[in-house]
Amino acid sequence: MWYAVVLGGGSGQRMQADRNKVLLDLCGVPILIRSLKAFDGLCDGMLVVIRKEDMQEARHMLDQWGYSHVQLTEGGATRQASVYQGILALPASCKFVMVHDAARCLIDRETIMRCKQSTEKHGSGVAAIPVTDTIKEVNEFEQTVATPERSLLRAVQTPQAFLAADLLCAHQYAMKDGYIGTDDASLLEHMGKEVQLVEGNIRNLKITRPEDLAVAATYLSTQSFPTLHIGYGYDVHQLVEGRKLILCGIEIPHTVGLLGHSDADVALHALMDAMLGSVALGDIGHLFPDSDDAFKGISSMKLLTIVKERLADVHAFVVNCDLTIAAQKPKLAPYISGMRESIASVLGLPVSSISVKATTTEHLGFEGRMEGISASAVVMTKMQE
Repeated sequence: MWYAVVLGGGSGQRMQADRNKVLLDLCGVPILIRSLKAFDGLCDGMLVVIRKEDMQEARHMLDQWGYSHVQLTEGGATRQASVYQGILALPASCKFVMVHDAARCLIDRETIMRCKQSTEKHGSGVAAIPVTDTIKEVNEFEQTVATPERSLLRAVQTPQAFLAADLLCAHQYAMKDGYIGTDDASLLEHMGKEVQLVEGNIRNLKITRPEDLAVAATYLSTQSFPTLHIGYGYDVHQLVEGRKLILCGIEIPHTVGLLGHSDADVALHALMDAMLGSVALGDIGHLFPDSDDAFKGISSMKLLTIVKERLADVHAFVVNCDLTIAAQKPKLAPYISGMRESIASVLGLPVSSISVKATTTEHLGFEGRMEGISASAVVMTKMQE
C-alpha cells in the first residue's frame, strides 16, 4: 500500500503570518488542502503531521474540505523528528511512503507518478530539478573556495518516495548516530543506500516567504485546465436463492442474492464500467472474463482496486461518481452511508465525492417484479496529459 506523509509544521514566522503557513489561504483554497488534493487517488491513505497547537484548526479544515478520513499526527521539534512521528503512525500494511512538504502545494500529479514508479522499480524516487544558477562554495568569511560542476548539481524537492521499511531504518540509524539531515534522502545516503532522483517541476516551489504566495498565485492563474472525461456504466444481475446480496461492498441481509461469476456486486460493476469507459479502457467483461476461474467468487472491492490501478497507469483518477441502484426490495436507505464510505476507501476520495442513490421502479419491470437489480453509474475522471 502507498501512503503519503504530508508535513504541515511551521510557525509562519518567515511568512510574517500569525499562524502556520500551511493553514493560510491561496486563491480560495488553503495551502494544506491544495497539497492533499494532488495526492487524491494516487495513494491508499494520507497522514498529516502538524504542530500540537494547530491540531484543532487543521482538523476543522480537513473536515470542512471533505478530508475527514485523513489522519492527523503531532509532529516533533524538528522536521526530521516530525517525519519519524509520521512513519510510526503508518499502518503495518504500508509498503511505500511518500514524504511531502505541504508548503509545496503546487505539486503536480505527473511528478508524484514519477516518484511512485521509480520507487516501485528502484526502491526510491525523489523529485529534483537541474540547477541553473552557478553555485559557489564559500568559507566562513564569505569568500569563494570552489565552484562545483553545475551539470552534476540538482535542487531537491518533495515528494520523496521510499520503501517504508527503508525510511524507518534510515531514521533510526540517524538517531543512533546523532545525524541530522536536511531531507529524508540524506538519511538514506547516510545509511549507505543509493537514492534515485526523478524529474521534478520548476513550479513545485516551497512557499516560505510572502512573495512566494504571489508567485504561486501567478502560477495558478496561468495553469491550464485539466482534461476531464465522463464515463457511463450500467449492469444487471438476477436475484436467486442461496446467494448473498452485496452492493458497493456491503453485505445486505435479504432472502435472495445476486447471481454472477464474482460476488455479483451490480453497483460496483456499473461503477467500474463507467471508470473504464471514461478513458476508453474497455469494460469489466473484457478485463475480468467469467471464463477465468481466478475471478470466481472474487470480491468486487478487489476488482475495483485493480480498475483504479488501470486508470492510474494512464495517469487518470476519479474526481467524483454518482451511482443509482434500482431495486424494489430490500430498502437500501440504511446502507447508503456505508456504501459511500466503502467506495471512498478504495478510490482514495473524500466521501463527499461519492454519491449513491437507491430507487424502486414502482413494481414495474424486472426490478419491480423482484427478478433482479440494476445499477447505473456516471463517473468524472481527470486525466493528466
